[in-house]
Amino acid sequence: MARATRKAGPLPSRDELLRYIEESAQPVDKRDIARAFHLKGAQRVQLKEMLRELLAAGDIEQGEKKRLRPVNALPEISVLDIADRDPDGELLARPAQWKGETSPPRIYVVPERGWAATLHTGARILAKLSRIEPGVYEARPIRVLAGSPKRVLGIYERGERAGRLRPTDKRVKQEYILRKEDAAGAEPGEFVLCEVKPHHPRLGQREVRVVERLGDTASPKAISLIAIHENDIPVEFPEKALEAANEALPVRLGDREDLRELPLVTIDGTDARDFDDAVMAAPDDGDDNPGGFRIMVAIADVAHYVRPDGALDRAARDRGNSVYFPDRVVPMLPEGLSNGWCSLRPDEDRGCMAVEIRIGRDGKALEHRFMRGLMRSSARLTYEQVQAARDGNPDALTAPLLEPVIEPLYGAFEALLRAREARGTLDIDIAEKQVIVDETGNVKAIEPRERLDSHRLIEEFMIAANVAAAETLESRGQPCMYRVHEPPDPDKVDALRETLRSFDLTLASDQAARPEAFKRILAKVAGHPEAAMVNQLVLRCQSQAYYSPDNQGHFGLALQRYAHFTSPIRRYADLLVHRALIDGLKLGEGGLGPGEAEAFAEIGEHISFTERRAQGAEYDAIDRFTAAYLKDRVGTELLGRVGGVTRFGLFVTLQETGADGLIPIGTLPNDFYRHDEKAHCLVGNRWGRVYRLGDKVKVRLAEADPVTGGIVLEMIEVIESAGGESIETEPVSPGGPGKGRRRQAARTSKTARKSARKAKQAKKAAKAGKSTKPAGKASSRNGHASKQKQGE
Repeated sequence: MARATRKAGPLPSRDELLRYIEESAQPVDKRDIARAFHLKGAQRVQLKEMLRELLAAGDIEQGEKKRLRPVNALPEISVLDIADRDPDGELLARPAQWKGETSPPRIYVVPERGWAATLHTGARILAKLSRIEPGVYEARPIRVLAGSPKRVLGIYERGERAGRLRPTDKRVKQEYILRKEDAAGAEPGEFVLCEVKPHHPRLGQREVRVVERLGDTASPKAISLIAIHENDIPVEFPEKALEAANEALPVRLGDREDLRELPLVTIDGTDARDFDDAVMAAPDDGDDNPGGFRIMVAIADVAHYVRPDGALDRAARDRGNSVYFPDRVVPMLPEGLSNGWCSLRPDEDRGCMAVEIRIGRDGKALEHRFMRGLMRSSARLTYEQVQAARDGNPDALTAPLLEPVIEPLYGAFEALLRAREARGTLDIDIAEKQVIVDETGNVKAIEPRERLDSHRLIEEFMIAANVAAAETLESRGQPCMYRVHEPPDPDKVDALRETLRSFDLTLASDQAARPEAFKRILAKVAGHPEAAMVNQLVLRCQSQAYYSPDNQGHFGLALQRYAHFTSPIRRYADLLVHRALIDGLKLGEGGLGPGEAEAFAEIGEHISFTERRAQGAEYDAIDRFTAAYLKDRVGTELLGRVGGVTRFGLFVTLQETGADGLIPIGTLPNDFYRHDEKAHCLVGNRWGRVYRLGDKVKVRLAEADPVTGGIVLEMIEVIESAGGESIETEPVSPGGPGKGRRRQAARTSKTARKSARKAKQAKKAAKAGKSTKPAGKASSRNGHASKQKQGE
């Protein structure tokens, strides 16, 4: 039977040609266009002339092999630098050589399974690009060109022919060969730190050699060791720094102000070992300040011991900050100082930098004065003790302190809260989880971190002192290391505004640059099912705080100027502020060193980096401790809320533990799912299922790996939709539309089209009495999330 000849189509208009070229995922040639529009004979000659005119006018451009693409479009094969992860955890890249006058397009890197190279921030890759929409691309890596890890932490496992290293970093998809002669005596099951051996791309799997043995994987203490090594956290102090700390001597009174008779107390967590801030408050007896208070914040005088460019200073600057894990602390300073002479222990004399602030009944500061003093803490109190005493349940320690010490502290706190409310400070309600471990390092419980008024009291006192430090340095013309929190990016605010409209919430465009606008939105949803989702969206919209000598204000706290002064034991930024105050107020020795002020910009970038590094390590460790806690519960059903929606799946925060797990998109009920970035949801094209940020869901724990911290979940059902629409109550089987239905994870538009063709063929075959084979499963891909946290 002769095949029917397709009729020629009409010649496309100029606009239709442009639209086709702009919407095509890859560059096209004349043959592709002719085929798409069914052009034949003389029409192809006319098409060639139209394309020549479009090229001459600069409306399109020609790439490799004379293929046509939109102006400034990226080549189909490009060199990319993996630059970042978006708030949903997807890898983002940018062209290695971007010469455009505008910002580069957004490029999502597809984390293909079985890919031989490591995908991580900083890597340079050769990739094939597909344009999803104007200005947005999807990149599929071909090979890594630069940025492969020089060192890898993993578990040594014995293989049939040679040993292998299974990396602990869940971003690393490959394994390495670890031969016995390179194992340095390590036994199978040990954690080992390895260096990657020189390698030619054509030689197959890469090899490593052990440089450090870290112990048995069965030890719970190994969890934080993984996070420390993977994030390059410095652990060992140089010998000279340790010597300097051990040789430190107590501070004498000398020219300092004697504060030893004042009722200063420290208030910290139950497990705290270093106490670097003490507080007190008293009613102001001045006639000009009825109902006001005098408050004092005294901070350990770290600058007395850590002098510029000394061994201690160099070690502290390198670390930038202390790093806190559930079972240990990696301190910025040696314990001889952090737990010794710089810890404000009760009934022991300690040097301090202190600020006295007069506040009105409305909490606004009237005046302040800094001093260098000698203090003696009256008591070491915990948050729980202080709150219990305030609530009418004092113990033997707090009972005598209730009236003279604790009540005035709360009186001043209430005044400071009034000032906070008047400023319109942004308070985002995101539950923080706390991992509780026993003496052996095993996880006893994972609980929401309790938020008491005693915690908020200390925070408000510290904020008042930090503001006073920034104002003093600015008024004296001294260099200051500001804590900067810029307003949100307008593009992020626009995207948030669109999402909020679906909940009948309005974020006015002329108010988005003020924190009270976001505060009003959060107040409207408080107590409603969508509250958790809206809080997450507002948090993701915010900029990341950083350190800089250039004042840009603090958006979240609604403050014009802000610096960190209150924790020089654990933050290098605070030590710099202390030194600048010592210089500006002529408070003796220990000020800024030669050239240190000129280096503030560079130092600010460095300590902003070390802060992010520490946060990454802390989050990694919590993920692994959580997975260790859940590993014996694989197969159980749990409740949670969708906390992240990405193109590769859903992230769910479990209700009981606060753990975050991934539901890979390939395990969702059979459909082709479209990621609606603005609405933060996955929409099934065929069955109409919608999974959105904030949905309350029932899931099954499929996997919990303490080595990588990875938690994989399976969807059972949506219990409560964050969108407010009615939902199906039928539980679903992973990979299928319902119980007993065929399981097939349609992952791409290509797969969806293929399935449609086979269904059509099956229908024809049924009419003809024939049979066809069922369609196969499409491959799924995985990823992981990054969290954002708004800083003080």
